[in-house]
Amino acid sequence: MKDFCLKFINSRDICCELESIGFDSNYLNVAANKYRYINIKIYNLSLPQTNILKQTALSVGADCAVNKGVLTANVEFSDCILGGSIAQIMQILDKLRFQQFSMAELAEEISKQLIYYKAEPKIVGVLNLTKNSFSDGGLYYDYDSAIFRLNEIIEEGADIVELGAESTKPYSAPTSEEKQLEKLEPILKYICERNIKIPVSVDTRSGEVAKRVLDYGVSIINDVSGLTFDEKMANIIANAGVKVVIQHSQGLPENMQDNPTYNNVVDDIYKNLYKKLKQAKNKGIKQEKIILDVGIGFGKTKEQNFELIKRIDEFKSLGCKLMLGISRKSFLGLNEASNDEKDIYTVALNTLAIERKVNYLRVHNVKMHRKLIDIMKNFKEI
Repeated sequence: MKDFCLKFINSRDICCELESIGFDSNYLNVAANKYRYINIKIYNLSLPQTNILKQTALSVGADCAVNKGVLTANVEFSDCILGGSIAQIMQILDKLRFQQFSMAELAEEISKQLIYYKAEPKIVGVLNLTKNSFSDGGLYYDYDSAIFRLNEIIEEGADIVELGAESTKPYSAPTSEEKQLEKLEPILKYICERNIKIPVSVDTRSGEVAKRVLDYGVSIINDVSGLTFDEKMANIIANAGVKVVIQHSQGLPENMQDNPTYNNVVDDIYKNLYKKLKQAKNKGIKQEKIILDVGIGFGKTKEQNFELIKRIDEFKSLGCKLMLGISRKSFLGLNEASNDEKDIYTVALNTLAIERKVNYLRVHNVKMHRKLIDIMKNFKEI
């Protein structure tokens, strides 16, 4: 009896595997799509839309899971999970473009979401100008220490420096606009006077603070409230034409960790960010200027945070670049550990984030993450 040697292979390695068996290189990329499988969740389709999608999927050998009530018409709407190889999905899209009930529009939307960002992640080096931030509060509160750390972050290889003058850790109180600007403006003046070219982000929920710092050439505003804390923020961002980080947060820092509850943490946050994205575009903010952040540690349990990290690539379907900020946060369960120890576990988790194609890593230890990215360049995934 013959012994068989076999292995299960990851679909992301399929090109290398096809090449290794001597497959025709001229047909490599086309063939690879027959072996790469994806699943797409589509929310709230009507019965006609659901049935068209299901039958179209079956016609090309793929499948589409629907609510059990669709068969007996006991439901008016159903979420659907469309699954198949990329080649099959492309066939489905071609067929949907000739269907009624807005299925052509659905085909275009799915087609757009099949495009993934391939660039390596950018490192956002955090500089907290506060007394009470969770990991380094007070370390860079005075001007000289802040300037020293600013230059250190740049030398260590950050792509972006993010300044923050308001702690938004759990149970922290708001910081006045005046106090934020008192800490931010001297650092921004230093950057301008020395013609430092590194892009600068400012972490603030205040429209007035955002407006003032934009005069110094700040290129990104990181609003942890997702444009909800200050109703003026969206218009200020739109008028300035700068990038904005829209983050999910359940509640305010003062109460966000008081029993955070979700029906389905990934779906609930996905839908919330979808809504925020739509509102931002309606205010005149261009989609390519929007960066989305699931808000690790902002109104989530430890288990919910890990679930979001594990499935972070699902948020790519929103069509925006993603930022992830897990650095030194309490969900790691290392509250009594040193920052050096926290950084080790942060790097370990951010390895997963890099594999999942997260575009921006918001970190405290820039040096370790720059080394991580350099190492991971040896893998074709990045």
